[in-house]
Amino acid sequence: MIVKTKKYALDQKTYINIALRQWLKENWKWAFVPLGLILLNVVLNITGAYPNYWIYIVIVLLTILYVLFWAVQITGIAQMEQSKALFQKYVYEIDSRQILMRINAKEGGLLKWNQIDSVIKDKDAYILFLDNTEAMKNVKATWIARVVTKGLSKAQFLYLPFSIFNSDNDLRFTDALLRRKGLLPDSPALPAETTK
Repeated sequence: MIVKTKKYALDQKTYINIALRQWLKENWKWAFVPLGLILLNVVLNITGAYPNYWIYIVIVLLTILYVLFWAVQITGIAQMEQSKALFQKYVYEIDSRQILMRINAKEGGLLKWNQIDSVIKDKDAYILFLDNTEAMKNVKATWIARVVTKGLSKAQFLYLPFSIFNSDNDLRFTDALLRRKGLLPDSPALPAETTK
């Protein structure tokens, strides 16, 4: 069976929102670094070993700059000419071998299931995150470029809202296919489930 969806274009606001949420989910643990530094400085201030107040300002500023750096990177992806393809209207044809993304009868792209890293079933859409490790294997890049690419790995995804499916049968087939591929848990669970 092949599921053919309605034409759909991801808008930039939705893209930025999802990418930022995913970045926060993956990087929330780094919030303990500035928190630990602030607590260490509080202890040093209380004991009188190293009394200062400027370190609080520096820690907060560096934390804000770090978060802003990644927000600008994610927002910048949506603005780049190379990312125009992310926001074009596609008809998705989903079957057990691949996902075919068609712009029209002659143009489109192909996505094999092994190129999908993980899936989130949100309350109103499937979000399929792409695996970029194979693409990065033979790329010669500086360490900073590799860090940025790794940080933006969850910014490469397909967003398939339930509303683009033509019938409930198409939606159930897609759900079953994602479960068979091991991208969703086997038991029908609550929305916002994910596996890797």
